[in-house]
Amino acid sequence: MELLDERGLSKLRWRCRRGLLENDLFIEKFFIRHAEGLTVSQADGMNQLMELADNDLLDLLLRRREPEAGTTTEEAREVLEMLRNCCRPAPAAALVTG
Repeated sequence: MELLDERGLSKLRWRCRRGLLENDLFIEKFFIRHAEGLTVSQADGMNQLMELADNDLLDLLLRRREPEAGTTTEEAREVLEMLRNCCRPAPAAALVTG
């Protein structure tokens, strides 16, 4: 697996700028967690997701719908799961009662 170089990462970040704040929040958390280890194929998957309209991307990120069969690549599905997992809420802490 070839890692994405610094120039490629910079271009990908620029490409990922979105019009909806909600999408930007997912994407920013994704880059915080995964920027240093992104592969070229994952960057390809992210670029494919960035072809979607903002509302369609948000629906995928929020699991309102799943990618349609035959319209997304394995790389795009992998990155979608990475994006979704970055913003998964932390489990609630167990309450201790006296």
